[in-house]
Amino acid sequence: MSRRRRPEKREILPDPKFGDAILSKFMNNLMLDGKKSIAEGIVYGALDSMESKVKSDPVQLFHEALNNVSPQVEVRSRRVGGATYQVPVEVRPERAQALAIRWLIASARSRPETTMSARLSGELLDAANNRGNAVKKREDAHKMADANRAFSHYRW
Repeated sequence: MSRRRRPEKREILPDPKFGDAILSKFMNNLMLDGKKSIAEGIVYGALDSMESKVKSDPVQLFHEALNNVSPQVEVRSRRVGGATYQVPVEVRPERAQALAIRWLIASARSRPETTMSARLSGELLDAANNRGNAVKKREDAHKMADANRAFSHYRW
């Protein structure tokens, strides 16, 4: 990591079908071994199946799921005098979005459905309805931060 200055943020181009930059970021996170066309097929298939199940705008549902999963607070380790404390800190919006994307993809991969697009659509629908593994992950992070509220004066 560079000590001189912070690297500039790369601009991510919006996805070709919906023109949404966050959806494009989600595809890039889902992609394995540089196979972008496969990741696009998975995401678009998941959005199509969501649309057929719920009969509403799939991109709107995707953003709703992302907002439901993104955390407001998290705990970070801080060493003070030989002891390590879990200090609750607020999450920056970019990090909250990155964590939400990561948690959604991880929980979708662990689902029992047969195809990845079915797993992803199920997880996104669950997250949009405030249930599922990704939402549970966010709740756990909030509980951990709430439990360690006593150490919030160690915030830096």
